[in-house]
Amino acid sequence: MATPFGFHGSDITKEGEQPMGSELELDGSLRLLELGDGIIYASALHLAAELKVADLLADGPLSAAELAGPTGTHAPSLHRLLRTLAGCGVFTQDSTGRFALTEAGERLRSDHPLSVRTTVAQQGRLTARTFQYAEHALRTGEGTFAKAFGQPVWEYLKDHPEEGADFDTAMHEHSRVELAAIVQAYDFAGAGRIVDVGGGDGTLLVTVLGGNPGATGVLFDLPHVVERNRVEDAGLQDRVEVVGGDIFGDIPAGGDLYTMKSVLHGWTDNEVVTILGGIRKALKPGGTLLLIERVIPAGNAPHPSKAFDLAMLIMAGGQERTQQEYVALLTEAGFRVDRIIGTESSLSIVEARPTDDAV
Repeated sequence: MATPFGFHGSDITKEGEQPMGSELELDGSLRLLELGDGIIYASALHLAAELKVADLLADGPLSAAELAGPTGTHAPSLHRLLRTLAGCGVFTQDSTGRFALTEAGERLRSDHPLSVRTTVAQQGRLTARTFQYAEHALRTGEGTFAKAFGQPVWEYLKDHPEEGADFDTAMHEHSRVELAAIVQAYDFAGAGRIVDVGGGDGTLLVTVLGGNPGATGVLFDLPHVVERNRVEDAGLQDRVEVVGGDIFGDIPAGGDLYTMKSVLHGWTDNEVVTILGGIRKALKPGGTLLLIERVIPAGNAPHPSKAFDLAMLIMAGGQERTQQEYVALLTEAGFRVDRIIGTESSLSIVEARPTDDAV
């Protein structure tokens, strides 16, 4: 039976009875209620990440009462949040009421090598608030971040350096999870000089260079972004030139391979053509461009790119694109698409070369 908040009681049975299972699972109304309930689980996850609960559980199980002090929360209320997340595989609760991390929950630890804690916490602070204005985006096609925070997203991150640093960390977390799939799917051998345009803190570039000792690189992004680069931490300062600038200005020239990861989805079609034109001008004869983006597949099958596309609209007025849309934009900018390579992540690699290069 549905409650006023959309929950249903299909899994609650008298002792000895079996849930009705497939009959209810196939019910369209229940499916919609379950989708609507997703906001509750997402909000609980955002709060757990913000409170750094997983960091506190790194050394072993604790009760909500033991966690309440360090998190500054009301113990019975925290217990209810943790119990909710234990029900979907983030934590486990033992017979004494203490909570521990699952394998997935370990990724909420700040120090985990595949941590996504900063990303999830920032979703709660920025994405959730921006989505309150989603109807405006649907009616106008405009991003709503400025309505939520009073500034466009990039200005806000620049003027709020702590949030900007967390954004950089979140991008690093995304890249860290995706990089293995990228380098497995594409052979970077032979690329002498790699220019990573909009490369953020350099996570992609240092990973590629780490597997190609004969290559050098250029990390190019906004000046305040590249200041927080990871090049020196990777011991690659002798092989990487760090350049601050604007992708609508002069792009570092002379690269054999230009990469752009999760950059173009933030810009309109006209802006994308302008950006691509700048890269076309900078690209060395015989050079290659790789666009590493979420390419929306045809059909109704679920794919993360479809949700990211909606998020980009609401957050910044941006968009993910289909294969046909990327081909059209690249063609207009003077490129031909040689191939589109799928990866084991939600990203695809669009490989392109100038149309006037020999095939």
